[in-house]
Amino acid sequence: MRNLSPDEQQLWQRVTSTIRPLSREPLPERGAPPVAKEMEVPPERPAKVRGRVPPPPPAPRPPAPVRTLQSATLDGGWDRRLRAGSIQPDRTLDLHGHSLDAAWFAIDQALERAIASGDRILLLITGHERKGEPPVVRGRIRAAVNDWLASSPHASHIAAVRGAHRRHGGGGSLYIILRRS
Repeated sequence: MRNLSPDEQQLWQRVTSTIRPLSREPLPERGAPPVAKEMEVPPERPAKVRGRVPPPPPAPRPPAPVRTLQSATLDGGWDRRLRAGSIQPDRTLDLHGHSLDAAWFAIDQALERAIASGDRILLLITGHERKGEPPVVRGRIRAAVNDWLASSPHASHIAAVRGAHRRHGGGGSLYIILRRS
């Protein structure tokens, strides 16, 4: 560390004279080491004991489990029919060839139309998610669709999201089950 020249010292003093302290406590004198304040700890008062022991503090509540659209429960009949592929979708949306922004817009529009017309099952064809190290060029829509649906303005109308049966696209497609209006 170098020492300041006389011009630099004069300039530094002018700068420091314009500084206002943040606290209202007086500044320590120059050259004096800063004095650390000791925090006063109030003395612990013994608990009053008159034949009773104070109850222990309540245990912290465990965090509520996060409910995702994929873990949302449907009745057994719905899940059986979805696994068997015996359900016909009311509406189908194919996202092949869409960019991420165009896909998000198309999903939003399709959900809006399906809700307005009272549809129950929307088949969303996304294509297969590609595993691997980033940057992954293909499969970005499939990777993002679950987050999109959970944050969608229509999320309250979605009862559940399930993987589609092989006849409807298998791992590259999803069933979006909508609540009854």
